[in-house]
Amino acid sequence: MPITVLVVDDSGFFRRRVCELLSTDARIKPIGTASNGREAVEKAIELKPDVITMDYEMPVLDGISAVREIMQKAPVPVLMFSSLTHEGARITLGALEAGAVDYLPKNFEDISRRPDELAKALCDKVIEVSRSKRGALASSAKHIARPERRSSLSSVRPASRPSLTPTQSEAPKRVSPAKNSKPQPRHFDLVAIGTSTGGPMALQTVLTQLPENFPAPLLLVQHMPAAFTGAFAERLNSLCKIQVKEAQDGDVLKPGLALLAPGGKQMVVDKRGSSVRILAGDERLNYKPCVDVTFGSAANAVKGNILGVIMTGMGADGRDGCRMLKEHGATIWSQDEDSSVIYGMPMAVAKAGLSDEVLSLNDLGYRLSTDVSR
Repeated sequence: MPITVLVVDDSGFFRRRVCELLSTDARIKPIGTASNGREAVEKAIELKPDVITMDYEMPVLDGISAVREIMQKAPVPVLMFSSLTHEGARITLGALEAGAVDYLPKNFEDISRRPDELAKALCDKVIEVSRSKRGALASSAKHIARPERRSSLSSVRPASRPSLTPTQSEAPKRVSPAKNSKPQPRHFDLVAIGTSTGGPMALQTVLTQLPENFPAPLLLVQHMPAAFTGAFAERLNSLCKIQVKEAQDGDVLKPGLALLAPGGKQMVVDKRGSSVRILAGDERLNYKPCVDVTFGSAANAVKGNILGVIMTGMGADGRDGCRMLKEHGATIWSQDEDSSVIYGMPMAVAKAGLSDEVLSLNDLGYRLSTDVSR
């Protein structure tokens, strides 16, 4: 059965072109269009598409409001179209918080100048987001922390402690503690977190649970274009008690400071293990930034205990980096399938036998806030 798509945009030209581009792939079938957010909500309920492509600026009901209502009434993976500007990034991050899965640049010039390349990128992305877990989408949109300012933030705690025992199919080397056990706090010299599709809001959920005096430096690697990482770091910094910033060359690793790898580049830990270097993105690598690159550099440079965390995302980026970390005695946590929007990256780590614990999204933040000691 083909993947069915509802195309939402206030431009009739853009709706037609998106449908034409999607129709170039036999695995995809456009089944309807909508010209505003209200119509999008109604058709999402009526047509039950597998994926929705959504513009932001529309009459009657804007894209963010439409996504939020769709997640409440008929959860479905939503792919946002975004401008690659700081303001476009800010709007797109709002749409992701509302429940959208991912985004693509909206560029009319690309449609006319390189339609074949754009068609492949669009179809590949639609197929990718169609694999999203609808339950995780709806849960994330419903429960994500939305504090308005840092001073008013209170730590989030799960209503009940979920079982930390991983499923048999994931088979990590070491079984997690039983449900009612209390893990002993451990000292870590560095916490490194890697994620991709579904990651922006997963990171927000985890990092807003950390206390201001979090005792370890953090490195964050999120697959994201260069125009977005600055806005994303600003957003996290405004919501979190810890400090979050887009990494710059020479930034020093400090407890309670999270450095976000800049889009289009690579972030590595310097040989002394005390600061980061920001390098040009290697064209031979699929991801810029790349989790494997950052994790691998940390494994070689940091002479101490490292905690590596792999969260929701497509593909297997982070698996090789986690293997290098494990070879140097690191601890690895991976997100579980039920709470992952896309169970690709954490599955690759778990199936490789690298996960010491497989944890739910909410429990990841809880465990970081309570189990990482000074």
